[in-house]
Amino acid sequence: MNTFSRLKFAAFLFALLAFSPVAHSKDGHFLVLNYHDIIDEEDIVAPFDRMEVNKHFLEDQFVWLKKNDYSVVSVQAVLDAAAGKSPLPEKAVLLTFDDGYLSFYSKVFPLLKKYHYPATVALVGTWMDGHVTADEPGKPLMNWDQVREVAKSGLVEIASHTYDLHNGIVGNPQGNTQAAAVTRLYDDPMLVYETDGQYQARIHAAMSKSAEFIFQHAGIRPRVMVWPYGEYNEISIAEAKEAGMTITMGLVDGFNTLANLDVLHRLIIVDDPKVEKFAEIVTGLRVEQHLRVAHVDMDYLYDKDPEQTEKNIGSLVQRIKDMHINTVYLQAYADPDGDGNAEALYFPNRHLPVKQDLFNRVAWQLKKRAAVRVYAWLPMMAYQGDDIDESWYVQEWRDGKAQDSTHIYKRLSPFNSEARQFVAEIYEDLSKYCNFDGILFHDDGILSDFEDVSPKALAYGKQVWGISDDVNQLRATSKNRLEWAKHKTELMAQFTDELTNRVRFYRPAIQTARNFYALPLLEPYSEEWYAQSFKSFLTHYDYVAIEAMPFMEEAKNPNQWLTDLVKAAAKEPNGLKKTVFELQAVNWKNQQKISSNIFVEQLNLLKKLGAKHIGYYPDNVYENQPRLEDLKQHFSLPELQ
Repeated sequence: MNTFSRLKFAAFLFALLAFSPVAHSKDGHFLVLNYHDIIDEEDIVAPFDRMEVNKHFLEDQFVWLKKNDYSVVSVQAVLDAAAGKSPLPEKAVLLTFDDGYLSFYSKVFPLLKKYHYPATVALVGTWMDGHVTADEPGKPLMNWDQVREVAKSGLVEIASHTYDLHNGIVGNPQGNTQAAAVTRLYDDPMLVYETDGQYQARIHAAMSKSAEFIFQHAGIRPRVMVWPYGEYNEISIAEAKEAGMTITMGLVDGFNTLANLDVLHRLIIVDDPKVEKFAEIVTGLRVEQHLRVAHVDMDYLYDKDPEQTEKNIGSLVQRIKDMHINTVYLQAYADPDGDGNAEALYFPNRHLPVKQDLFNRVAWQLKKRAAVRVYAWLPMMAYQGDDIDESWYVQEWRDGKAQDSTHIYKRLSPFNSEARQFVAEIYEDLSKYCNFDGILFHDDGILSDFEDVSPKALAYGKQVWGISDDVNQLRATSKNRLEWAKHKTELMAQFTDELTNRVRFYRPAIQTARNFYALPLLEPYSEEWYAQSFKSFLTHYDYVAIEAMPFMEEAKNPNQWLTDLVKAAAKEPNGLKKTVFELQAVNWKNQQKISSNIFVEQLNLLKKLGAKHIGYYPDNVYENQPRLEDLKQHFSLPELQ
């Protein structure tokens, strides 16, 4: 298996982290199981292909489904149920097999007939056409006579696995190859990316060719598109539908509903599980994994010398791999002076200078070589540029009038529609050109009890919220200030929802996290000073990345402060389940490293208190801070967690 093919399995594992166990539903819910090659016991040889399943284990799994009252259904049954023609049975399951291996005909098809189970098989056009590519598996495939035979049986749905998108294309100036269906092709000689129009035309042609190719050879127009590597976006979904494939399938764990057949979740069966493990997967949908997060500054990696930059990236990736963690928050903006404001970015975009087209390279290397999920860390509002109108920025009430804010973060106002569009397009460009797993919204999402008093902000408050546009009235009492703050809290959260939707158009599976100051959790009334609420954050984001940094807060008793913080989070439903406690590795008050003893003590304290997700900031690969030896012993995840 070549390098890019091996990334499939890493991508599958990334997807598995996102969902918690869910109880079975009787309301049109169904599962989809996914297999690849099926082999005989004697064919298992080193190196073991983790996506192969033993034929005898497969039959054991089929028997388990029957004994446990699961009903294996066809694609047609799902379509009929969605159209209201007939209900799905309880505990309905679709079986899918990717890549069209010969083993589907020789090993799976006899079992389907034996148990009267329908299934779907997805064919890769170029492989069936005999074209050898870098991604071709080197395993025997079905021929067209066999495809037509299984299709005529009435048990097998023939699906497309695309014609020529089951491969990697160059996705950045450094030459990384990434999933063809969702990657903007980088033209190395011309030093440019595909335009929006060129990308859509390529996907349109690919979907049309895929459907026509299967029709020409099997006499069947496919109704199902199975996305290679589980990668898709709204454009590819639309083009698949236009080509007649109204159901598509990804590779994220979870139940499906009849209300949404655009992209089905699938439980991929890997590591050749025996029936006990298979039962655990099907009934539990894989238990959510705890997060261990290293928060990384891209500015530490960038160097004017490209060779040195590559060395720096290599050192970071090896360090992260050695940590045995699962998540990296990676800076996507340039902030060399450390003020938290973005004046340049590390990815192509239409608004700010590109310091270097580097984010996609580093994220991909981390995903590929260190097997971690990468969150793009970007400001919500703190952007500066020559083309930004000064009227777009937040204003504060000072000396009896509205003036430029004195906060260290120079923030665009979330009340200004032009400013919101500016930021939204930055996030949109990130998702077009970069491959990543989540977004971390920076801690610049804050409005004090003196902000925002720009004309548009005050007018919005009066027109939409029905509150006064007189600043003195807004601040007259604690009740008024808190009411104003709660509105601002929700407005900023809705703004990040808008940004998330822009990203999910191109990267549908991403998750979200947002930095949260500790004080609004410890003292909820302080929301009026921050416009941040723990309850609101839990509602809007997959994770709340709380700054669990007692030295930054000048806590007199750091351990007691951390204890109070965790206990406060635990009081809220899902408080611990959705909170990442980020420790500090540097004391910015005195610019000193946090000692190893203290760092480890705080790590272990958080675990003892029941914190599920723990991170730290910053990671410094050059100074080995925190010490790798300490991280391996106290921060790493168990090998098989």
